[in-house]
Amino acid sequence: MNKTEIYILSGFLGSGKTTLLKQLLQDEKKQGRKVAVMMNELGKVSIDSDAVDEGVPLKELLDGCICCTISDKLEAQLQELLMVEKPEAIYIETTGAAHPIEVLDSILSPLFADRMQVKGIISVVDSPRWLNRNVLSPQVQQLLIEQVRHADLIILNKADKLSEAEQARLTMEIQGLNSQAFTILTSYSKIAVKQVRDMSSGKKSKASRSHVFSDLKLSTFVYQFQKPVNQTDFEDFLRGLPDTVYRIKGYMKLNSSKYPYLFQFSYGMPLYMQENINMPLNMVFIGENLDWAEIEHRLKILEESI
Repeated sequence: MNKTEIYILSGFLGSGKTTLLKQLLQDEKKQGRKVAVMMNELGKVSIDSDAVDEGVPLKELLDGCICCTISDKLEAQLQELLMVEKPEAIYIETTGAAHPIEVLDSILSPLFADRMQVKGIISVVDSPRWLNRNVLSPQVQQLLIEQVRHADLIILNKADKLSEAEQARLTMEIQGLNSQAFTILTSYSKIAVKQVRDMSSGKKSKASRSHVFSDLKLSTFVYQFQKPVNQTDFEDFLRGLPDTVYRIKGYMKLNSSKYPYLFQFSYGMPLYMQENINMPLNMVFIGENLDWAEIEHRLKILEESI
């Protein structure tokens, strides 16, 4: 089954995300690929939907952020795109207030996570704003840092408005926060589209896994349970996970249950909710600098111990 590529466009308000999206969509049209777009606006009215050509399926998520208030709506619309439109790629333009980990958490539903390949998070930085960020509130400053820290590709936009010394300072600060991401100085979000296509969101092939974990960053992993597991053993497994496992969610059967549980884990807290119908037993993991092969191995041992 061909997986749909997912590209997440992150960055603060006015940084140049929509300009970048237009450029990427023009290239997709030239390549003749079938793509879809999801745009999230905090307001009740869409401002940027005219950036998307009529022939491209578009889902608009208004009046809330996909991280929190409208994540249920996001799941339904994303599922519809995957099942009905079956695009080769989906571009998700987030609100300026969106945190990259929360966005990943919202889009990776256990119902269809195995149909998607998250290619990566592209963060667009408003270069002059970054250098003057000390005038912003502490919360906004922290958000700007998080959007840089978790990106796979960083576009330092509006660089033409900076002196050479300011460009050097900007590049040094950004690379100090995230040395693994590819960083580009640009104006009007103009980049070589190949740099976007070549992203892989920290995902490495099995063959190269043994020696590349030093450069893995924020990445995702989907595990499919074949059998029920013992709750005590499963919680031992959770306690042994690194602190950089930020989120886990999915469906699993415990050895005493007829139907699966919806399991959620964040900030070290597990939560089980009994379902009353059978669901696909997919479990989605989100984390940073992780050896997914090792975690997969431990999950298989867990299943075999029953």
